[in-house]
Formats: sequence, structure tokens, C-alpha cells
Amino acid sequence: MKTTSNHVPMQKVALSLTTALGARDEYTRRHSDRVVQISVDLGRQIDLSEDELGMLALGAQFHDIGKIGIPDNVLRKPAAFEQIEWECMKQHAEIGERIILAINGEISPTLARTVRHHHEHFDGSGYPDGLRGTEIPLYSRIISLCDSYDAMTATRPYHRPREHRTVMDILAGEGGRKHDPDLLHAFCAVIEKSPMRAPNA
Repeated sequence: MKTTSNHVPMQKVALSLTTALGARDEYTRRHSDRVVQISVDLGRQIDLSEDELGMLALGAQFHDIGKIGIPDNVLRKPAAFEQIEWECMKQHAEIGERIILAINGEISPTLARTVRHHHEHFDGSGYPDGLRGTEIPLYSRIISLCDSYDAMTATRPYHRPREHRTVMDILAGEGGRKHDPDLLHAFCAVIEKSPMRAPNA
């Protein structure tokens, strides 16, 4: 992928931050790498420019960077969260925004906004701001969809990986509620030929 000169310094920062995240939680680092690949493939499917793909890739790489600020007893908990723990985990979107803004680069505001809103839902039920529809930045909507797919197909201490068919059924039911239905349509075409596609039983 081509990158502009504006992206080069941020990519160096991304390497440093993702290395730090990997030292804290290797699962989240690997998850972010997979979300980058799926997101960029989806971005190509909807004809984003090379510069836009570069921004999307950085946003996807950074989307969970705020988990650096989540306490170990929550971040590493090998079971489902209690409500108070869930409220703590939700803070990672805003922590991530602050981390990216602190870089103070030319593209930091766009990336920070992408990170802040990657858990907004298309129907307005997400967090932290309850944005809805196209109020949610496009990069955030793409990352949200790819993040959901990877999270459901990955092995975690508190759940087994779901097979591809099951996950696609879940995502279909979330179209127009959690996810942008137009992006979901494009995602269906992309994931079937992606190396990130989960197996069926």
C-alpha cells in the first residue's frame, strides 16, 4: 500500500504503540493486526483511495490502543464482565482518543475520532456518544464491522470461536442496528475470499 509523507511519522508511532500494546496484551495486538487486514480489504471493496486506505489501516491498528489504560483485573479477566467491569472496559475508546491526540500530528484528530467512535452503533445504541447512521465516521463503521467479525471468530478464555456461517448470521441480524447495512453488504463479498475468513464446522 502506498502512503503519503504525512503518514510516515504516524506509522513509526503506530509501531511503537502497538509494540507496547503487545507487551501488555498479546491477544489484543494480534486482533488489531487482523482487523487491519480485513478493514483494508473492505476499504478496497468500496473504492477508498490509497490515502484513505492508509488512514483506515492506521485507525484499525490503533482502535484498541486505549486498552493500555485498562487495569489488568479487567483486561485479563478470563470470564465475562460484571457490569462495573464492562463500564471500565468501555473507557478504552476515550483513552485511545486521548493517546492519539497526544501524538499531536497532522492526522491525529481524524485518527482520534476514528478510535473514539469504533463502538458506536448504526441505530445510536453504541458508546461513547450514541452517534447514529452516517454521524459515525466511515472509518469507525468499517472497523466496527471487522472488529465484530474477528472477535466472534477468535478463541477467548470465555468463549469458543464461532464458525463463519454462525457469525455471518449474527452480523446479518445486526444490519441496520449495530452495523451500516451498506457496509455489511460489501463485507459479505469481501470476507468470503479473505484469508481471515473463519472455517465452518
